[in-house]
Amino acid sequence: MPAQARDDDDLFAHVRNEVYWLDDEDRPDPLPALMGEDRADLLVVGGGYTGLWTALLARERHPDRSVILVEGYRCGDGASGRNGGFMNPSLTHGFDNGLARWPEEIDELDRQGAQNLREIEAAIRRYDIDCDFSWGGEVSVAETEADLEGLRETYEEMAAHGHDVRWLGPDEIAARGAHFLGGMMQVDSALVDPARLVFGLRRACLELGVRIYENTWVNEIKEHGAGIRAVTDQGLVDADRIALGTNAASALVRPIKSRVVPVYDYVLMSEPLTDEQYDALGWKDGSGLSDASSMFVYYRMTPDRRILWGGYDAVYFFGNTTGPEYEFRTDVHERLAELFRRRFPQVADLRWEYRWAGVIDTCSRFTAFYGTTHGGKVAYAVGYTGLGVASTRFGANVMLDLLAGEQTERTRLRMVQEKPIRFPPEPLKWIGITVTRRAMEKATRTGKRGPWLRMMDAVGLGFDS
Repeated sequence: MPAQARDDDDLFAHVRNEVYWLDDEDRPDPLPALMGEDRADLLVVGGGYTGLWTALLARERHPDRSVILVEGYRCGDGASGRNGGFMNPSLTHGFDNGLARWPEEIDELDRQGAQNLREIEAAIRRYDIDCDFSWGGEVSVAETEADLEGLRETYEEMAAHGHDVRWLGPDEIAARGAHFLGGMMQVDSALVDPARLVFGLRRACLELGVRIYENTWVNEIKEHGAGIRAVTDQGLVDADRIALGTNAASALVRPIKSRVVPVYDYVLMSEPLTDEQYDALGWKDGSGLSDASSMFVYYRMTPDRRILWGGYDAVYFFGNTTGPEYEFRTDVHERLAELFRRRFPQVADLRWEYRWAGVIDTCSRFTAFYGTTHGGKVAYAVGYTGLGVASTRFGANVMLDLLAGEQTERTRLRMVQEKPIRFPPEPLKWIGITVTRRAMEKATRTGKRGPWLRMMDAVGLGFDS
């Protein structure tokens, strides 16, 4: 029998306004801020996945060259410590997006993506990073006939391109505790504790000799002699080269400013399931799940039997505004809770223990873009739009290739050489994003993409998380 749902006040009675992953007694103490001047061969700006992978790979490539990493807050405080921990091998924010934009090189993109994820697993083993890495697979589910048809087409295309995918009928989907029309499992996806991955990469960087300064905000980048200088709140760093892994934070170079929009993604984490709730849910295969709809929800179970439930809304605030005051939206978190109750009535009384939000660096093509400025002395990799837990390592390698002036299998990709279309200035940006979000929500309810979304698809524009 379905559990009796408690009212919202009770469901949120003990909620903590903090990130579950970062509320970890093993989180390392913060490192001192940069005070004064320092110098390195390479300066990495940003202490999330992109920056940490860049620093680590730079030391592996050239152990004789010095590397400094600066982070405005603490490593992992941004998107890298706040996501769902889904490690999808795609470099293009999903197979469909890659096929639509770069059909002639989709097989090469997928090959490099799979290789990148295998190399991530190898690095986790090599540096003994305790982050609950597991090959759990990822299941996409369909609730409407339209979503089912689209998902079936994706399955057939992926299978034709050699992906290890399985089609799941209603009975197999029901074993995961929900009644969907069908679904697709992508076997070569993994799950991870996202914050512990940050902690491990940070430790590995320090062990390899990377100098890390936390609570060090870079305000300006400018050429200085034959090199490049980063000016911080209380000091400066001179370097031969700079790599930017700034996600949705302040854009330090012009090519990023008009191409990246920060959007907030909201998340709930439950209390641990009781044995009775765990048995009632019936979802025990360790996979991560997500909807095939336009306004998708993603969800997974943690090793201690909590349910992470996030997505649906991707909220943009006028003028690219960000800040901690936008992280706790009662209306959005209650909408997420209501969606969960409808999806899983058998555990509708499950109480939420944590709630938070994270900023995603979305761009008009839904996947990261890359480039250099300042005569090739500065490289950037931004615009991941989600699915960056694995693809950020690829972006780190791209930046190091570009800074070295090397032609590699990565830099020869059209995806790396091309840039997304710029977003318009305000207020047109806010109006366009608002209209698009409303159209996406309607498409989720009706199962049909209306004229606005079809027009956006035709010109290769969009808004996603």
